[in-house]
Amino acid sequence: MRVLSDPKGYWADLTRSEQGVVAFIVAFAGLLLVGLLTGALAPTYFLYLVGLAGMYALLSFGLNSQWGFTGLINFSVAAFFGIGAYGTALMSASSSPIAGDLLPIVGLVVALVVAALLALAIGIPTLRLRADYLAIASLGLAEVVRLVVLNERQFTNGSAGVRGIPPFFEGFPVLADLPQMMPGLAIRPLPGTTIVLETPFWGALLNVVVVLGFVGVSYAVLRRAHRSPWGRVLRTIRSDEDLARALGKNTYGFKMQSFVLGSLIMALAGVFYAHLNLFVSPGDLDPVTTFYVWVAVILGGSGSNRGALFGGFVIVGIREGTRFLNEFAWIPIDVAPLRLLLIGVLIVVLMRYRPQGVLPPQRELIWPKVVDEAPDRPDSGVREAKVGGGDD
Repeated sequence: MRVLSDPKGYWADLTRSEQGVVAFIVAFAGLLLVGLLTGALAPTYFLYLVGLAGMYALLSFGLNSQWGFTGLINFSVAAFFGIGAYGTALMSASSSPIAGDLLPIVGLVVALVVAALLALAIGIPTLRLRADYLAIASLGLAEVVRLVVLNERQFTNGSAGVRGIPPFFEGFPVLADLPQMMPGLAIRPLPGTTIVLETPFWGALLNVVVVLGFVGVSYAVLRRAHRSPWGRVLRTIRSDEDLARALGKNTYGFKMQSFVLGSLIMALAGVFYAHLNLFVSPGDLDPVTTFYVWVAVILGGSGSNRGALFGGFVIVGIREGTRFLNEFAWIPIDVAPLRLLLIGVLIVVLMRYRPQGVLPPQRELIWPKVVDEAPDRPDSGVREAKVGGGDD
């Protein structure tokens, strides 16, 4: 990797915003490391936060593939997240009123199939509508899914939620029993500080492996798709749908593909959350989840996969970091309930000074090989070429 072989050259090639993001990540990672070494942050909770950040990154990827790529306004992020969570929970949980005790991989497949079918069912009548009407329809979908989950107790357990959800690797050889097989470790990084790594830590570490796999595959697919001819058509639709239609493109079909793809990634985030939290309830379908994901995409930059990833981690940092601010005696008010206000202020500042987002997508649309082969400066300008060519 160039960042290791030539760090100065790597840093010089970054834009100012990218340098700011790298500096922020390094500083935040240093803060977390200090918390771990001093015992202020438990290792198991730290891994839980990493898993939660990966979940929000997946949700941001899904919305970015819809809004950032194609311009589809989707306010039903929480609905597809809930479909993924309840789909796998009702298949694999011991308290499921439908099936239960199936392998989590079966729940994953069922959740993705149901999410795809729901996306098709909603997309067929709504994707022919213009942006405002699609937004209203998607907002209604989110509330319908939440109320169905809350009131259809014979299928979802209602407000009691679904308990007894197994870890994701349940039924896998070796991995299923790995947390219990791993030995307990006691590490003393600093005098007076002891870090204990036991079964919950190893289980949380497996969750991190799962979400990193989900995030890595989703990022690779979206990155490739964004640079492909398919992605160029989506960007044309976002800029001027009439122009794309005039060029002979089936804009309805392309929008449907983008909508289904984003919905599947959102459902994938729900599947991971169910096996991370081991419990789901109608409260997990709170519309504020949709608000957080929109903030993450706007913060990172619409259409930017790197921005969606960064925005998801920032949102988790704000959500969970404000829980600890009350421990500082010099803060006279309760800060934790003000997280929505803080996020709102962040958006206002961002729209004022950085409306394109922290990491706009322009650099993601250029193949690195093309940049490497391009000359630094042309040998001659247009006028010099004409003069040198004579009257020919």
